[in-house]
Amino acid sequence: MLIEMKVSGLTIDPVTNTPIVILKSKQENKAIPIWIGLFEASAIATELEKIVFSRPMTHDLFSECLKALHVTITKIVIEDIRNNTFFANIYLNREGQDYVIDARPSDAIALALRGGAQIFVNEIVLEKSRAIDFGMKLTDLDKQKEDKVREFLENLSAEDFGKYKM
Repeated sequence: MLIEMKVSGLTIDPVTNTPIVILKSKQENKAIPIWIGLFEASAIATELEKIVFSRPMTHDLFSECLKALHVTITKIVIEDIRNNTFFANIYLNREGQDYVIDARPSDAIALALRGGAQIFVNEIVLEKSRAIDFGMKLTDLDKQKEDKVREFLENLSAEDFGKYKM
């Protein structure tokens, strides 16, 4: 089952200093953090803030190419997590012909924002994301800390985010 999501905000993982995009369900009852690269975070942040540069950035260029070719992004779907890596697909349509393109979730989200496309997460991803292996054996105290971090991330609201600093 697919769950429609929206970008709730961007933040930084305080441990790794890696950007995180937070997706929340439209009903605000489910959330998922996805660790992304700095450039992709910048692409998402600039679109969220409606910042326009004098020259097109990569995601803007790709979006404009799609428009010139009369291709629309119908939706993006975060499909799976395998080996702690998220997988997404971009669903395209051109003259009634549908195409599915494999993509990193961060790129798919950046393009969906530019094209006004819906963002979905497969329910299985939400279930699997609760069991992401952070590469270390957890003690009971670590497990309690991890549970608190997960609870914190799941309960974040848009107001909890300041503007993303680049």
